[in-house]
Amino acid sequence: MALFLLLPILFIVALSFGDSRWLIFPPPNWTLKWYHELFADPRWLAAAWTSAKIALIVMVLSVALGLLASLALTRGTFKGRAVLRAFFLTPMVLPVVIIAVALYAAFLRLGLNGTLVGFVIAHLIVALPFSIITISGALETFDPSIEDAAILCGASPWEARFRVTLPAISHGLFSAAIFSFLISWDEVVLAIFMASPTLQTLPVKVWATLRQDLTPVIAAASTLLVGLTVILMIVAALIRKGKSR
Repeated sequence: MALFLLLPILFIVALSFGDSRWLIFPPPNWTLKWYHELFADPRWLAAAWTSAKIALIVMVLSVALGLLASLALTRGTFKGRAVLRAFFLTPMVLPVVIIAVALYAAFLRLGLNGTLVGFVIAHLIVALPFSIITISGALETFDPSIEDAAILCGASPWEARFRVTLPAISHGLFSAAIFSFLISWDEVVLAIFMASPTLQTLPVKVWATLRQDLTPVIAAASTLLVGLTVILMIVAALIRKGKSR
């Protein structure tokens, strides 16, 4: 099953190194000219920079808001915590296209469609649930009596959280950051609705180019998207492995 799922990705990687102008597999010969064309085209570079910029902003906001929400959900004693948790996790249940249509209609009225702020808000909505799940899991495994001991030793509640709790759940924060970055970096449905002629992310650029021309440059761009995702997932796995020892 894993081989069945991975084979198409491996084909794309191979096609990105083929010297044929058409997407022919197996490639007749090997070359790096499609990567050269990719990095020489300012439109592709601008799309990649836009994706990276949005993903970094979403990552920071998702971790910060996810931490505050997780503290409230795991340690709060107010009524309706289960309802609030379900509300935060709703974007994981709803189809992305429904969220995209709703945000598109709302952002048209607010003038946010096709703007950086609109992109960040849209991606943050789908990234925040993953941060809340990851950080809440780390908080639930942390013994709050350690934080209480720091307060008894003279630390203020917030000082104890910053100097004791946050380092103890750093693996959860890091995992939330990676997931949030990747969700924004790879998101295409929301990005298609939010994009404008002057502001496009890399997945939207790939999608638009696919509709116009089946050039191997698309395979090169897709390979870079997959490569960054794989690298970050490996880093997250290594950190979790090191933390569990």
